[in-house]
Amino acid sequence: MSDRVMFLKVKRAYSNLQFRTRVGLCELPLALLVAVIAIIAAIVAPSLLVNPLFLGGLLLHAALLAAAFLIPWEKFREGSYVAIPLLDFVAISLTRNGAADVLPGLSLLAIFPVIWLSASGMKPSLSLLSSFAGPYLILGVAPLLGLAPPAQFGTAVLLSVAMGTVWASLRFASMNSVYSQRKLEASKAEVDRLQGENNERELLLEAILDTIDVGLVALDADGNRTHTNRQQRSYDLLIQAGNTNDDGASHLYAADKTTPVGPARYPVQRGAAGETFANYLVWLGSKDNQRAVSTAATAMKDGDGRFTGSVIVSNDVTDMVEALSAKEDFVSNVSHELWTPLTSIIGHLDLVLDDDHDLPQNVTHQLSVARRNAERLYALVSNLLASASGAASVHLRPTDLTGLVEHSIESAWPQTAGTGVTLTADVPDILWTTSDPLRIRQVLDNLISNAIKYSPDGGTVTVRARQHSDAALLEVQDTGIGMSPNETTQVFGKFFRTTAARESSIPGVGLGLSITKAIVDSHGGTIRCSSQPGAGTTFTVTLPLHQSEQN
Repeated sequence: MSDRVMFLKVKRAYSNLQFRTRVGLCELPLALLVAVIAIIAAIVAPSLLVNPLFLGGLLLHAALLAAAFLIPWEKFREGSYVAIPLLDFVAISLTRNGAADVLPGLSLLAIFPVIWLSASGMKPSLSLLSSFAGPYLILGVAPLLGLAPPAQFGTAVLLSVAMGTVWASLRFASMNSVYSQRKLEASKAEVDRLQGENNERELLLEAILDTIDVGLVALDADGNRTHTNRQQRSYDLLIQAGNTNDDGASHLYAADKTTPVGPARYPVQRGAAGETFANYLVWLGSKDNQRAVSTAATAMKDGDGRFTGSVIVSNDVTDMVEALSAKEDFVSNVSHELWTPLTSIIGHLDLVLDDDHDLPQNVTHQLSVARRNAERLYALVSNLLASASGAASVHLRPTDLTGLVEHSIESAWPQTAGTGVTLTADVPDILWTTSDPLRIRQVLDNLISNAIKYSPDGGTVTVRARQHSDAALLEVQDTGIGMSPNETTQVFGKFFRTTAARESSIPGVGLGLSITKAIVDSHGGTIRCSSQPGAGTTFTVTLPLHQSEQN
């Protein structure tokens, strides 16, 4: 227990005592010391006990102690208790003058009533006068009565001055203590006021956060939750619906609604690991009551770059996802309806063109134009089909990402012919991921093909792969035409094409990257784009490592 805590407890206990008890305790130290002096006198100088002055002083001390404890001072005029220290000077004078030859130093007992008077509530002028006059009474009366030589007058004056100095020191110390106490009380009042305002702001913030329909979790540097709002608690209940699945896993699924998300890929766990991400789609709840939630996290760092916490937000996008699904179904159905007649048209055009020796040259040319446009339309319909349903189903299994990169680069070599583009790879010997090799190969082919296509003036396309924390990191970087920061935020939208691509007449319909993102999302991964006009583009994909690689 600290000294301050002990002091506060003693002060509190003292303030709870009766007023007469407090007065008695102020007199008790002097009375106890006089009692000790009496015992010593009885041992070393028994004759003092029959000295009328000494004996009278002892009796007066005893009477003052009894009066201090017994008289109900609270019933008398305020400050009446100062009669006790004033009479102490008389008792000390009797005791000292009765034992002057044996115990001449008893005049120093005057410090006790001086201390009491300096701390009393009487007027400072009266208190100071009493502190001068009382000590003078102890030594100055005896020469007047002829009981001591006149030289003792000087000693009496010296004692009075000394006791007055003690009074002044105690008074200043008391004033400083009062000032410090008031300053402390003012500081405490300010702290209480600020604490009250802070509590009000916290309650207001809590009410606001509980009102919004977005789930929010705040984490500290150790990954512990410091705040969870009402909406997030409802999401937590969905995850824990029925406590757990049959296999003990929580109800948290990837974008395909069926693949359980590993604990390391939980949005909160990713935020606790210091990741910053956006639009990470997961499904919460049991199979018959699932909700689609788009999550995002922002890591917080101090001035030295150290991780200090994270904020994770979750937004229910079930209605939007279902609307998009209905739209995808519509696109898929229309695409299927177009695919069949297009296949027939292309097939019949191929038959006619294969046997074109009986056709005029201009007819052959016109049929070739029709066939090329039919093939373009066929490619567009194929992309629409892939966009609608191609990324929806993935079959996850242990997959070597390094092998997929090498095969994709090998397949892309013919595309670089005559472009001046150089393909390079920077990959480890082996890098195991939990992914669908066909879909990830589709991602690689699309990103590498785009990198080559958007480097019309040559350059270098570099494919990198490595392990980063608990994920596999895949980068496809080119030195091509690049795009503006605003375009990088839209590049994954369907049918989006950059201004430079349109002006350069680079072929494409703007579906490839939306398909790529859908595939990556269905793996529980992320994809982001960074680019500068004229300085090239880098696509970065994260994929979950194979479980054995994480252990």
